[in-house]
Amino acid sequence: MQIDPGLYQRLAAYNSWMTEKAYEAAAKMSDEERKADKGAFFKSVHSTLNHILFADRVWMNRFSGSSHAVNGMGVDIFDDFEALQAAHLEMCGEISAFADALTAEWLAEPMTWTRSTDNVTRSRPRWLLVTHMFNHQTHHRGQLSTLLMQSGIDIGVTDLPFMPDLLEASGI
Repeated sequence: MQIDPGLYQRLAAYNSWMTEKAYEAAAKMSDEERKADKGAFFKSVHSTLNHILFADRVWMNRFSGSSHAVNGMGVDIFDDFEALQAAHLEMCGEISAFADALTAEWLAEPMTWTRSTDNVTRSRPRWLLVTHMFNHQTHHRGQLSTLLMQSGIDIGVTDLPFMPDLLEASGI
C-alpha cells in the first residue's frame, strides 16, 4: 500500500488548528474547573490535554528518535496550564515538521517497538502507526469537546473540510 505523505501534512495542520482551539477554549475556565474530575476517561480537561500530549510524545519518540519526557499513562506531564499549552503547541510544530519530511517509502516500511506498559515487542507498518497517532488525537479531542461543552464552552467548528485555510482557498 502506498500512502501519500500529503495526507499526514493535512492531518498535522488539522492537529495544530484544533490544538490551538482547544487551548483557547480551555483558557476560558479557571484552573480549578480545568482540573475538576468530570468522570471522563482521563478525568478532567487538564488531564485529557496532558494525555494527548503524552501520546504525541510517545509516538514522536518512536518515529523520530526524540527523547521527550513522559510520566507514564494517565500521569500528567505538566501541572501548570501555561506550561502544558506551550509544550503542546511546540509538539504541534514538531509533528508538522515530521509530516513535511515524510516519504511514501518511509511510511511503507515496518516499525518495531517495545511498549513499556507490557514489554511486548510489536511490528506494524509505519503508515498505520502515523495514522493511529492522528486518530488518537482526534478521539481524545472529541472527549475534550464534550467536557468543554458540558462547562458551557463551545470549541466551535471542528470539521476538517472547514479549516480556515481550506475555506480561504475555496473563496468561501
